Amino acid sequence: TRSLMKQVSFNLKNKKGERADVLETGIKYFDLLFPLVKGSKTGIMGGAGCGKTVVILELINNIVKAHGGACVFAGIGERIREGNELYYELKDANLLKNVMLAFGQMDQPPGARAEVVNAGLCLAEYLQAKNKDVLLFMDNVYRYLQGGQEVSTLLGRVPAETGYQPTLASEVSAVQERIRSVEGGGSITAFQAVYVPADDMTDPAVVAIFSYLDGSIVLSRELVQRGMYPAIDPLQSSCTNLDSTVVGRRHYDVSQEVIEHFNKHNGLKRIVAVIGVEELPSDDRLTFLRAEKLYNFMTQPFHVSEVFTGKKGEYVSIEESVEGCAKIISGDYDHMKAEDFYMIGKVPPL
Repeated sequence: TRSLMKQVSFNLKNKKGERADVLETGIKYFDLLFPLVKGSKTGIMGGAGCGKTVVILELINNIVKAHGGACVFAGIGERIREGNELYYELKDANLLKNVMLAFGQMDQPPGARAEVVNAGLCLAEYLQAKNKDVLLFMDNVYRYLQGGQEVSTLLGRVPAETGYQPTLASEVSAVQERIRSVEGGGSITAFQAVYVPADDMTDPAVVAIFSYLDGSIVLSRELVQRGMYPAIDPLQSSCTNLDSTVVGRRHYDVSQEVIEHFNKHNGLKRIVAVIGVEELPSDDRLTFLRAEKLYNFMTQPFHVSEVFTGKKGEYVSIEESVEGCAKIISGDYDHMKAEDFYMIGKVPPL
């Protein structure tokens, strides 16, 4: 039986009033707008082919290398090739000694796919009980529910109106409630890839998972088609950790200005499509062009995709991400084109 551990609610500050531990990922979008805090749960949501697994693999590559510590990866109903590649990448980087792997891939029976998530959680809880801070990666949580749906059908249960198993909510709860910090012990920081069927964010399975997350990162098919990788939609995504008490006042202020520029860009792009950017009032034109630079600057070549892109992966620190965006917003790079910021790491020197 699983050991019972006292559950505590996750707060931005602990009992001593210390600031929450922010994990640097080296990915600009995460570090600037969606900071990861030790003990939090982050979902990476998107349809087929939007890059969820690539983002998860880059997080493993960057965080495990930078922070070390214990890491658990649960491969749930996904491609065997990806698990094979992950194993050899970890082996080549000499990181296998820090990582536990549990797989129930897409060729496995539904029972295996539905239960491998519990195997991954048991491994994480075992390490947590030894007072370790654990990084738990789950790819893909939706496949866990899909396996449960197939098991439910085989058991002869009447499905809900949406076609899912009648126990959908309780199955999600049973997993998510086990991802927690324990008083006086270790923590589990979870990263969950969530497949979104037909890009429908209102799908019952997606909604059921969404309510448990501290941060939800939404991948956009439109950005994929434009070649903007990682294809994170900053206006649909959200994170409760983006707070001045967590990241600091300077970081918070810059992030809010970036979001404001993205919002204004979203409102102006339809007008620009009709009349062109040169016909905008001078203030709007300046904001639009700076937002274009910000969008391009937030793209980034990943280490795990070097073999496909031919570009060397870039690790960008939190300070470099914040300062780069601050300089673009302040107008230091108004003389440069938006294309100059595409797929780079740090901002170019002035």
